[in-house]
Amino acid sequence: MLRYVTAGESHGPKLTAVLEGLPAHVRIATDDLVRALARRRLGAGRGARMSFERDEVLITGGVRHGETIGSPVSIEIGNTEWPSWVEVMSPDVVDQAVLDGLARNEPLTRPRPGHADLAGMQKFDFAEARPVLERASARETAARVALGEVARQFLKQAVGIELVSHVTAIGGIHSARTDWPTPEDQAGIDADPVRCFDRFASQRIQELIAATTKTGDTLGGIVEVLAWGCPPGLGTHAQSDRRLDARLAGALMSIQAIKGVEIGDGFALADLPGSAAHDQLHMDGGQIVRNSDRAGGIEGGISNGEVIRLRAAMKPIATVPHSLATVDVATGQNAIAHHQRSDICAVPAAAVIAESMVAWVLADAVVEKFGGDTLSDVQAAVAHYRDRLAAAGIGGIW
Repeated sequence: MLRYVTAGESHGPKLTAVLEGLPAHVRIATDDLVRALARRRLGAGRGARMSFERDEVLITGGVRHGETIGSPVSIEIGNTEWPSWVEVMSPDVVDQAVLDGLARNEPLTRPRPGHADLAGMQKFDFAEARPVLERASARETAARVALGEVARQFLKQAVGIELVSHVTAIGGIHSARTDWPTPEDQAGIDADPVRCFDRFASQRIQELIAATTKTGDTLGGIVEVLAWGCPPGLGTHAQSDRRLDARLAGALMSIQAIKGVEIGDGFALADLPGSAAHDQLHMDGGQIVRNSDRAGGIEGGISNGEVIRLRAAMKPIATVPHSLATVDVATGQNAIAHHQRSDICAVPAAAVIAESMVAWVLADAVVEKFGGDTLSDVQAAVAHYRDRLAAAGIGGIW
């Protein structure tokens, strides 16, 4: 199965990401990663860092001549701000007199509500928040998006699974569209300033973001990820930690500022009677099909061949420009939280990050089910599985 790990701090020299377990001969190029990371930086409501941040991507292992080679894939993403933070974030000891003369090195003793600042200080015995916020920062998700692109390429090449993500709501303004975007719609969604599939809602959201920028506040919202072309049988009902829905929910909840996840119709199902809540089956052209997809493509912890649909709710960014009440831990006095630059709204970026996490979980589930040391091994196993289901008359429509 796949494993990944990331390392690095927000203002450190670089982020590092390592993915282990990917079969050989998956086609991937540096340009693919650059494009994926560029999607993460765009969107109305982003802060100043996005205007000058450039993701300097370097594949340092596991890929040769545009194909994976079966060893761990390692990726580095350079930080263009590093020259300004060399002393503050140096891994080696720096003379205190040098640090005292740097405005950037002011002790962050006023933890920000809604961040990991205070809890991290308590956990790791720090007198200030810098060592905590540097790693807790959403900058870390750049590494996950890079790995997610590798996973996305594998899913498409091995199985034909394609992902699309979009924003369904920001600041209480919801998309009115009831149709689901397909992979062919992704380019148009990415071109929208807030990645909304509903252009009328998009305009209203853009106006809200502009107004919120003036008032010095922040906005949250909801993103949706859809996976088209998933076969039935990914995940399992047999063990709780291998259930596909549990793995996907955990991956989305691991994204900074995500506070809620639902699969399919999610919480709305709680309001329905059982006769209306489930996806009933019927035969159509010799295939078993469902008359709806309220379950979001997963039943009993196993993918069922329908479109997998997930939504994640992102809270408003906690670094609020007009700042929130806190306590200065150095003095024990009430204070106003420390404020660095921040986004007004990062929901459009969260959609891309969520897409990357879904890609990684599905790639892990595909490797788990179909195995194989090479891409062709996986493709052959997928073809055999498809034939087996068809021969049994339970192939479905995937």
